[in-house]
Amino acid sequence: MSRPTAVVFDIGNVLIRWDPENLYKKLIPDEEERKHFLENICTYPWNLEQDRGRPWDEAIALLVEQHPEKEALIHAYCDRWEEMLDGHIEGTVAILQDLKAHNVPMYAITNFSVDKFEHAKLIFPFLADSFIDTVISGEEKLLKPDRAIYDKLLERNGLNAADLVFIDDTKANIEAAQALGMHAVHFQSPEQVREELKAMGLPV
Repeated sequence: MSRPTAVVFDIGNVLIRWDPENLYKKLIPDEEERKHFLENICTYPWNLEQDRGRPWDEAIALLVEQHPEKEALIHAYCDRWEEMLDGHIEGTVAILQDLKAHNVPMYAITNFSVDKFEHAKLIFPFLADSFIDTVISGEEKLLKPDRAIYDKLLERNGLNAADLVFIDDTKANIEAAQALGMHAVHFQSPEQVREELKAMGLPV
């Protein structure tokens, strides 16, 4: 397999930290009550549909109809989304900056709702100016690990999968990239990512 010459980043929990617990620890101090809310009301699969392109207004209305007694907590998931963030991941952003300094082409594929991604770019400017192209699931109505979202990146930019290394924190997303012929790094820590990229011959 040839050495990669370009890098494709996931964003959430690779470049920036995101966790609903960061917000709901403030709103629901009781751990069991908070766990129940996030596992049974504002769930991960529910949120993923916004990443697939469902409008937030529609998503909120759906849950408020089902759980009217939790209306304020449900609205907070959208209205106070920024409080779910916990800064950027310094070590990975440093890798991104090193690659940029060496003119290594960089791209991104992210499961993200369009409006929240626009919000994130205001908070983290490097999301706006580091990548040649960013494939956003909410815009494409596709989610990783669907092969079609990776194909979007390849087709839109005339790329060869074997020339790319994909970095993601979710194993299924890594396996999907590898099935297309990409190199891949399953994110565990910035240090581990740097070592694996270095072993592939990238200037980090």
